[in-house]
Amino acid sequence: MANVLVTGGTGFIGSRVCTALHEQGDTVHVLSRNPGRAQSKLKSTRGIYSWNPETEKLPPEATSDIEAVVHLAGETIAGRWNAEKKRRIRDSRVLSTRNLVESFAAADKKPSTLVCASAIGYYGDSGDEHFTELSPAGTDFLAKTCQEWESEAQKAIELGIRVVMVRIGLVLGLGGGLLAQVLTPFKMGVGGILGSGQQWMSWIHIDDVVGIVLHALENNEIRGALNATAPVPVRNVEFTKTLGAVLWRPTLFPVPTFGLKLMMGEFADFVVLSQNVLPEKTEVSGYEFRHRTLESALRDLL
Repeated sequence: MANVLVTGGTGFIGSRVCTALHEQGDTVHVLSRNPGRAQSKLKSTRGIYSWNPETEKLPPEATSDIEAVVHLAGETIAGRWNAEKKRRIRDSRVLSTRNLVESFAAADKKPSTLVCASAIGYYGDSGDEHFTELSPAGTDFLAKTCQEWESEAQKAIELGIRVVMVRIGLVLGLGGGLLAQVLTPFKMGVGGILGSGQQWMSWIHIDDVVGIVLHALENNEIRGALNATAPVPVRNVEFTKTLGAVLWRPTLFPVPTFGLKLMMGEFADFVVLSQNVLPEKTEVSGYEFRHRTLESALRDLL
């Protein structure tokens, strides 16, 4: 049993992490922009503290007796990108992590562990190569954002805190993540491949994201980056066919890249990004995936 502080606790991943922590006997505390909403959504938390992650340090009472922190706060990357949207994506990650770590530095008692979300956007486009946790960072907007994000988290190492960055892939779950973006057109029978369909998709079931976060919390020998992606990535054409088969729907309507750009702007470049990311270090650390194949994951969810 441990006292765990969670940011982003009302989100798609965070709410499930809070539930899993509570179920295993941990005491869960949450930081939220909207404590009232968090209170109504997260019934099993011990304490809920108001926090504006981009502009504020943590309230002192939030850091007392906390043994571990799970930092999941961040603006969704989905949606049409413009300068303001990109600013929110970056600041919600980089500035929040900076304020979090600076709050640890000022605290009388520091947590022993920080598990900080990151994303496979760290690596950029893989083409037909593959990435592991040892691969270098990319150079596009998301890659640079992830580098800054992780750099702020790693400053906690100087405070004697163990730091793990969980680089999360395309999350499959109900109520958020990738399926929230694609499920409706597929159910209507108008789903299809995106762009060329040859780009790699490094997906992961929501249960395995939560499992990897808890695995990182519980294993003191784990440090640095862990890829939260399933061991068997697929190309978009295979993802499309598998999702259509599971839903018993046709997949006859491809969406060309220029159409995506008209709908999504710069975000379209991320949608057709090819990322073949393998969880090499994650598996070596002893994590056993519940859903290794896409069909297993989709049939469990749908």
